[in-house]
Amino acid sequence: MPIGVIESLDHEARGITRLEGKRVFVDGALPGETVEYASFRRKPNYELAHLVGVLSPSVARVKPRCEHFGVCGGCAMQHLDDAAQVAVKQRILEDSLWHVGKVRPRQMLPPIFGEPWGYRHRARLGIRQVPGRGGMLIGFHERRSSYIADIRSCAVLPPHVSALLMPLRELFATMSIADRMPQVEVAVGAKSTALSLRILEPLSVQDEKMLRQFADCHQIVFYLQPKGPDSVYCFHPLSNSGLSYTLPEFGLELDFNPSDFTQVNHAVNRVLVRRALNLLDAKPGERIADLFCGLGNFTLPIARSGARVLGVEGSPALVKRGRQSALANGLASNVEFTVANLFECTPASFAAFGHLDKALIDPPREGAIEVVKALGDDGPRRIVYVSCNPATLARDAEVLVRLKGYDFAAAGVVNMFPHTGHVESIAVFDRQ
Repeated sequence: MPIGVIESLDHEARGITRLEGKRVFVDGALPGETVEYASFRRKPNYELAHLVGVLSPSVARVKPRCEHFGVCGGCAMQHLDDAAQVAVKQRILEDSLWHVGKVRPRQMLPPIFGEPWGYRHRARLGIRQVPGRGGMLIGFHERRSSYIADIRSCAVLPPHVSALLMPLRELFATMSIADRMPQVEVAVGAKSTALSLRILEPLSVQDEKMLRQFADCHQIVFYLQPKGPDSVYCFHPLSNSGLSYTLPEFGLELDFNPSDFTQVNHAVNRVLVRRALNLLDAKPGERIADLFCGLGNFTLPIARSGARVLGVEGSPALVKRGRQSALANGLASNVEFTVANLFECTPASFAAFGHLDKALIDPPREGAIEVVKALGDDGPRRIVYVSCNPATLARDAEVLVRLKGYDFAAAGVVNMFPHTGHVESIAVFDRQ
């Protein structure tokens, strides 16, 4: 078996070594380690490999907390010390900025991180009835597989949600449509926990009775999703406090539905919002855009500063939720929401937003390339860019710096998803 020295980790937390000039990605290997590996896929320019043995372990290697680590695909870095995970993600961010965009920030910001366990307030768990593997399974997919991992607990889910996994298996196994429920989505709010059950056939009367009893016993709210995401509706109890999360520093509470996009990690999100607002330095009277604003995670905190905020989002449902939250939090007079497809942004459509002193951009993984290309000479003098994909941030940063004349003032990593290879970040661009 080949032996290699691991140089670094890639964006999927795989160790990288080289064999005759070809990169080899080794699952489970850490930087600085000498490992023995076995390739399971060979391509002309790279190979994928399993870790066979660690001949010289990293000082940052730790024992994974979860007994399912290595099989379950929900986590990829539990074998790496928490602080080292943050350092790895910072390195991935810096490498992406330089190798993809050929840009470097003048300053690297201190990383944002929080509690690494029990943080995951949103999760999509697969459901599958597999008689040969213990019956009903509920969990994340296995690594590199469509199979559902046989997990009995989960260290990254809130403890009260992890404790529901086995009772849910027992419940779903007894339902008449046990083989017609592909997934359940978890959404934990400040006042309630919701489980949205995808159903491909109608429930029986007995199914409905069991769901109601389970919800009452475990103090959760069941939602049902018979078709697409827009079909989600509250099943039981109908009289519940609803889902919301808070931003106490700004005196805000934002309501959301189980199918709405919200940040997975509420604690880190609070720190991220604080950092973004400090970097944006919003002043009373300024007009600021929050692009890809969702339901107002940054929009409403910006409005608290006294600035006038334009929230732009492609989803009418999220815009409606943002307007409701602005009204409920006493900020309706400071905020304007509008629906627009920012992936089709043009110089003319961006100019139609009117004069903007500053902007915050928080796009999905695809980035905001059409937005940054649409900026004119009178564009915002400061842009705070929150990213969930270092590669698209780097691509967009190159346009901002090389073509639009912005100074790349600062960037830093945000560990929103501990124990995964997911890298969030925040960046600041200025121009006179």
